[in-house]
Amino acid sequence: MTRTLSRLRRAATAASLAALTGFALAAPAGAETVLRLGTVLSPNDPMGQGLEKFARDVEEATGGEVVVEVFHNSQLGDTTEMLDQARAGANVGTVTDVARLSAFVPSLAIMSAPFLFDTYEDADKFALSPEYLGWGEELSEKAGLVMLASNWYQGPRHALTQGPVAGPADLKGLRMRTIGAPIWIETIRAMGAEPTPMAWGEVYSALQLGALDAAEAQPTAIWGAKLYEVVKTVTKTGHIQLVTALVIGADTWDEISAENQAIVRDLAVQDGRYASGLTIELGEKALADVAATGVTVSEVDLAPFKEAVSGVYATLDLEEEAAIVKRVLGE
Repeated sequence: MTRTLSRLRRAATAASLAALTGFALAAPAGAETVLRLGTVLSPNDPMGQGLEKFARDVEEATGGEVVVEVFHNSQLGDTTEMLDQARAGANVGTVTDVARLSAFVPSLAIMSAPFLFDTYEDADKFALSPEYLGWGEELSEKAGLVMLASNWYQGPRHALTQGPVAGPADLKGLRMRTIGAPIWIETIRAMGAEPTPMAWGEVYSALQLGALDAAEAQPTAIWGAKLYEVVKTVTKTGHIQLVTALVIGADTWDEISAENQAIVRDLAVQDGRYASGLTIELGEKALADVAATGVTVSEVDLAPFKEAVSGVYATLDLEEEAAIVKRVLGE
């Protein structure tokens, strides 16, 4: 993925400048609309930095007609709570794993399917495909949620445990925190652990107190949440590539003019690439920093894990969606 970093930054800069110089001149004067965007992650996380850049870019490109306020560290609640607020009409949005949205549009779960995307570039391509965007329209109609962009990459999810992991058998019976969506739950169960959904802000204390035996998270979040203080081993399973979406409520979205909607969507994609570039750049450094604290960071043979989760697609009736992904990617 590192080979795409320079390209992503050049594309993000060029497209952002186009939005700033082109769309801003076309946008008519109007009342200010405020978008309150929350994240469970820290300000230093790539997603937090991406949101701050998005806020600056949107305000400048719309001439102040759309203002983005960013709230870090679960200030607006956990991800599920923020989505519930948005659906209820509150002026709230968030960056969310797309699998949480599959309760409304089941096909969206494919974005979090195990061992599906090999690179961020593949995920970015699929997130802008007509097939995926069609599911996004369906989400707006069914759930009142608008996905501005679904290419905010948070990195590969790895296993965090108190002991070494050589294969699925070593995860058997471990209470592992995961995201409370069927694709995540079934993936963790297939890998051998006991899936335990829990708010992200509670994971540190649950590991510290023994309420959890394990967790799974991306490198930058492991470092940002200081989970290296409460686990002993990080095994680089990379079982799911965490590709997330920037989502807001349809009620708030409808308050924005069509011209400014075009600006916001364009910048959401471009700043998603910016944040994703940071994820790629900082991910390996985060793991090196984790290892420097004394935590064991190890590679593992992925073949047994891939075999273990191979039935998840059939279990959740996602085989057709998997075929669509392969077709879009030309595989």
